[in-house]
Amino acid sequence: MRQLNLDLDEKSYPIYIGQDLLSNSELLTKHIAGKQVMIVTNTTVAPLYLDKVKALLEGYKISEVILPDGEQYKTLDTVNTIFSALLEVRFDRSCTLIALGGGVVGDMTGFAAASYQRGVNFIQIPTTLLSQVDSSVGGKTGVNHELGKNMIGAFYQPKCVVIDMDTLDTLDDRQYSAGMAEVIKYGLLGNIEFLEFLENNIDGLMARDKLLMIEAVYQSCLDKANIVAQDELEAGKRALLNLGHTFGHAIENILGYGVYLHGEAIAVGMLMAARLSQSEGFLSADDINRVRGLLENANLPSTIYGKITPSDFMKSMSVDKKVIDGNIRLVLLRKLGDAFICNNYQDILLDQVIGEFCLTT
Repeated sequence: MRQLNLDLDEKSYPIYIGQDLLSNSELLTKHIAGKQVMIVTNTTVAPLYLDKVKALLEGYKISEVILPDGEQYKTLDTVNTIFSALLEVRFDRSCTLIALGGGVVGDMTGFAAASYQRGVNFIQIPTTLLSQVDSSVGGKTGVNHELGKNMIGAFYQPKCVVIDMDTLDTLDDRQYSAGMAEVIKYGLLGNIEFLEFLENNIDGLMARDKLLMIEAVYQSCLDKANIVAQDELEAGKRALLNLGHTFGHAIENILGYGVYLHGEAIAVGMLMAARLSQSEGFLSADDINRVRGLLENANLPSTIYGKITPSDFMKSMSVDKKVIDGNIRLVLLRKLGDAFICNNYQDILLDQVIGEFCLTT
């Protein structure tokens, strides 16, 4: 097992990464407050891991809520299901929520924990690659709205994150590739050595070599933890983690949540950000081919499959958390491994890139 810590003073917490961690009850129980535990999972993950987690919690009052699986269910109505479950069993402020699942489960459980009785403890047990390297770390929680992704939520940190790599054994290939998009993101935005590691080992990573996977997840979590520790509430540097996300969120929002998996949309979004960076004079054609090649080797899309007009794309981008005073802030690349926040890009170049990627017929 490898461990790292996200340092946020009194809100600091450990991130455990390894194999067979769901057989180690102490990893969970030392972070549980009180004796009431609500496990939040979904219909896909529950048959695989719910009983295994419950077996670690002998002596606790355990309840559970099983949500439908899919990004389209990441709504306030679904979060209300969690609130109802907590109230029905009369759980109090000493309870602990455990998010057992992917990013959708983790985001909604964290939001419920932040809101229930104005804040209760929660623990993340991410079971998808994407949630392991991204959404489970850093305390972003929330739900989607029909007009925008993740527009309703809160910053709320878990007590710990338990990443059992063995849960990836049951993850389908498409979901695994979607997670690789967020892994690649860390190399592109600020860690060229990690990008080179991914390029050199992409075949082994896609074959799910456990040692390579642990290294990739550890480095991804370390890079994110270092950024979040400097900027928990995304007032500055943390926005770099949104590389490709403003573009990607527009794809998800227009085509409908779940048509593109989050990581698939982010993969296209990162390539769009790279193309705009090239148009602005920062990246070369070879750099673009390098980004596209790595994404394609991870079995990720490099274009938008579906009808989106450029005007609809721009309208959706304008309803995003990164918009400040009506100005869309984008994360661009000065070079591979060196991202920066940009709000003075040329609008005509942005229009050209959007037009290049949108298939209108």
